[in-house]
Amino acid sequence: MIPTPMPNDRPAEVERAQAWLTENESSLIQHLRELLTIPSVESEPAEGAPFGIECRRALDYVLNLGSAWGMTTKNVDGFAGHAEFGNGEPMVMSLGHLDVVPIGSGWKHDPWGAQIDGDYIYARGTSDDKGPTMAAFYAARALKETGANLPARIRIVFGCDEESGFKCVERYFQTEEAPDFGIAPDSGWPLYHAEKGIANIVVSAPLPAGNLNLISLEAGSRPNIVPDEATAVLQCSPSTAAHAQQIADSYWDKNLKIELSGDTIRLTAFGKSAHGSTPFLGDSAATRALRFALALAGPDQAKQFTDLLMLTHPSGAGVGIEGQDEISRDLTANVGIVQTQQGRLQFTINVRYPVAWKGEELRRRAENFLQAERPDYRIEQFDDSPPLFFPTNQEPVLSLMNVYEIEAGDGKQPGVMGGGTYARAVPNTVSVGTGWEGDGPAHEPDERIHISHPLKMAKIYAHMLYALAHAAAKK
Repeated sequence: MIPTPMPNDRPAEVERAQAWLTENESSLIQHLRELLTIPSVESEPAEGAPFGIECRRALDYVLNLGSAWGMTTKNVDGFAGHAEFGNGEPMVMSLGHLDVVPIGSGWKHDPWGAQIDGDYIYARGTSDDKGPTMAAFYAARALKETGANLPARIRIVFGCDEESGFKCVERYFQTEEAPDFGIAPDSGWPLYHAEKGIANIVVSAPLPAGNLNLISLEAGSRPNIVPDEATAVLQCSPSTAAHAQQIADSYWDKNLKIELSGDTIRLTAFGKSAHGSTPFLGDSAATRALRFALALAGPDQAKQFTDLLMLTHPSGAGVGIEGQDEISRDLTANVGIVQTQQGRLQFTINVRYPVAWKGEELRRRAENFLQAERPDYRIEQFDDSPPLFFPTNQEPVLSLMNVYEIEAGDGKQPGVMGGGTYARAVPNTVSVGTGWEGDGPAHEPDERIHISHPLKMAKIYAHMLYALAHAAAKK
């Protein structure tokens, strides 16, 4: 447990910046809503737009704001960009992302409307991550507008590919300098000093064949989202088809629909999306589809369908990788994509593994398990992003915790997360909190943020950037 920091008075320069933010709250909300209307989901690349024209349009929008505010801006080949002000050799950075996940289904509000309904703004990206990114941008602007005496430059970096691979920051740091200290506003309060490792394991399996043939199964669009819809085609005997209709009518709910055509069953399953780091908060449509198929399978095929169903278990038990450590606790696994290719099923399993583990160990465990228990399964692809861990008695954690205690005073301790932020890809950087109860949920329908929270976040971020600038000058 990290010691509670000694309380300090809020510096006068921070108070001036926070007062400026209060006076300009309406402008902050306006610019956030304008950014939210840009549907910046990754799409086909175009010239100068490696992640699609809408991601590029979002990047142009914020860089134009930075230029209008008198900051120095730079577009790094459409992958990312930054807005900076100040002088001095040290540099403090805030990194946020402009790309968002696909909208999915189940929205009551226009996902690109930035509608204010009651006390909330609804749109994809409000909480992850356009809301916090704009709040950090305004925090930097406030320090600039009020003439804070900073011994370091402040740079706000905007990425366009956080949700699907981090290629934006990989390209950015090929030519741009790393920060002395940085924050990534994309997690929970006060900060997360550890992030689980993230691996995508693509496992292929044979299509079950016998009295019940699985012809195809398709589900999901991204590894890090619980799929909310799945479609399957099964071929069977007339008696099995009749049984399918019977059990569908008897004990399956509206989230599963079947269409019968001779010996063919067309199955559509509906679930609920959730972030891939918390698959237990969602309802996997792929799991629903496979559970129904298992209910139809006879004793001679039960193992075939049970093994497939187990691949969707959120503990990773289906590939033999379940486990935990003392720091970050349980591994989680989300089957985000299922595809039928070349006569086999491919499952993309998004794994969040404990910080004490290594990716090579994870892969070896999966390979050994499949070889012993599922010899006709194979690993087709394995991608790994190693865990992040910062000791709580070192910078930048110490300065950030001191700021948080001054601003919030609730004694919260640094946390550990299953999600992955830019912090894992940037030296000397940790992820910090965003939003409060009622905001979010990330990657789910009707994503939202309370209308008062962008200002509240911006005030804390302004203090954090100020504190890190002074900590960087002492390095």
